[in-house]
Amino acid sequence: MTLFRGFADSHPACGGFVSIGNFDGVHLGHQQLLKALIEQAREASLPSVVMTFEPHPIRLLRPDQEPPRLSTLEEKSRLIHECGVDHVIAYPTDMGLLSLTPDEFFRRVILEQLNARGMVEGPNFFYGKMRTGSIETLRAECQQHSIELLVIQPELLGEKMVSSSSIRKSLASGEIVDANFQLGRPYQLQGRVTHGEQRGRQIGFPTANLTEIETIIPGEGVYACVATTEDGDFPAAVSVGRNPTFSGDEKKVEAHLIGFQKDLYSSMLTLKFLDRLRGQVTFEGREQLEEQIRNDVAATKEVVCKTLGD
Repeated sequence: MTLFRGFADSHPACGGFVSIGNFDGVHLGHQQLLKALIEQAREASLPSVVMTFEPHPIRLLRPDQEPPRLSTLEEKSRLIHECGVDHVIAYPTDMGLLSLTPDEFFRRVILEQLNARGMVEGPNFFYGKMRTGSIETLRAECQQHSIELLVIQPELLGEKMVSSSSIRKSLASGEIVDANFQLGRPYQLQGRVTHGEQRGRQIGFPTANLTEIETIIPGEGVYACVATTEDGDFPAAVSVGRNPTFSGDEKKVEAHLIGFQKDLYSSMLTLKFLDRLRGQVTFEGREQLEEQIRNDVAATKEVVCKTLGD
């Protein structure tokens, strides 16, 4: 199980069954496609290969429209490998790649660099300059070169199609349960712990303040989470917002790890979001704030226990 950055030394990933796409978040729809990819590859005794793009092509074409990430490249690769895929190739996106016509992309990337023996894609797959290559274009090219193509229909939850954009919308509005349902697991983000204003410590609820977060931050509110540290997992009541009680203007992610006593400064902390407990509230004084935090801690313990078990 390997992550190749480009095609240097990627020969173990050549000559297999391939899926190409961004795979941001590796949600249930992606997982359905990857399951089919793995099955097709195993049946043919060939490697299963995912090719993704780093950075997202939109960053080069329309940087002001680049969507916030659901997963970093490393997390995406890990999740894809956990599904059972043999190899992940992160193609270094540049204007040269984005200028290739569909025919040039197919010939240079799929035939020459990947030497694909089969492909698995969704019906909304587009490729080549200005996304002018469609799944029908790909089907014709694959038939011409005797490459097997399997098209997997989108994953539906009720009447709703699972998609990365739908998950981003749910996270932005604080609808964690819906986002997690589409992901098939709790949404998680990672950041570095830095010094804050110490207000939490002063009232008996020290918080870890996270910076260097590369993925989407859920909408403002208080959340029940699980924090992963070097010492294991701990329930965490997490505040996302601007701290209205103290007239704070900067959006922050602050986590109170329940039952954790050690110093976390400068370390990386991972938060898994389980549910949204409430919105941001302005409190009249310290006593009211402390009482609400005690309630948030109790609610967090209950959610963690109910969701993950004892």
